[in-house]
Formats: sequence, structure tokens, C-alpha cells
Amino acid sequence: MPQTTLRLARKAAAAMVITVAAFGLTACQDGGTDASSSTASAQATKSPSNGTKAAQGSADDAPAGTPSKSGTKCTDQIDYAGDTRSNAEINTIGEDTGHCPAPEKGDKPKGTPKDPDTSCTDQINYAGDTRSNAEINTIGDKTGYCPPVR
Repeated sequence: MPQTTLRLARKAAAAMVITVAAFGLTACQDGGTDASSSTASAQATKSPSNGTKAAQGSADDAPAGTPSKSGTKCTDQIDYAGDTRSNAEINTIGEDTGHCPAPEKGDKPKGTPKDPDTSCTDQINYAGDTRSNAEINTIGDKTGYCPPVR
């Protein structure tokens, strides 16, 4: 039983951290009138509560998203490039609900607009970036933007 109590305490703490982060992001936005920003904040705020309800056995609030693979982080299963949430937040949602959340895409991805006739790695110098050229170019092809150099 102590493990069950510990697990519930960890889930509650993670939900609180996510909620506080969502409110912090909302407070830092310019004016707070952007509809896409409020939608992203609302979804980030809803995710932990949906996970908590699902963990308590409510069939009406089944978690949305891709079922997570046992022992594999959501960020290792799905491409979250351009998602404004941190990897830790995304993976916590997956652990709490058993489902990886759908990637949230902002209005405009971060990075440089991709030249349609040039790969990102030919367009920008990614020296020192830990990602492979294939990963960088795939992000550019999918989003239309070359990702920022890490």
C-alpha cells in the first residue's frame, strides 16, 4: 500500500506543477487575448485533470491521444517538434493517463522558413547540434520551418 500512496502523491504533484506552469505561461503572454494561446493553456490545464479522472476509473472521461507504449516515453514515440510544452510535461501526461497527448502546434513554428528547394542542413549551419541531419531535415519538411540550432 505505501507504493500506491506514493504513486498518487507523485501524480498529484505532477498535476500541480503542470497547472502552475500553464497559469505562468498564460500570465506571461502579451495581453492574453490570443485565442490560440488560451486554447493551448486550457488544454495543458485540462490534461492533468483528465488523467486524474481516468486513473480513478471514470469511463466517461477516457484519455485522448495515442496509447503510450510500456516503458517508452511519449517524446520517444511521437514527434513533438514545435510543441510549446516541455518534454517532461508531455511525458508526465503520458505516464499519468496512459496515453500520449496529441502534439500541440502553435500558429507559427519556431525557426527559419524553409526554402522549398533546399534542405534545412544546406540552408543553416547546424554544426554542434546533437540531432542528425535526417531528423533536422524531416522537421523542416513536415513543418515548413527549419528548427533552431540546439
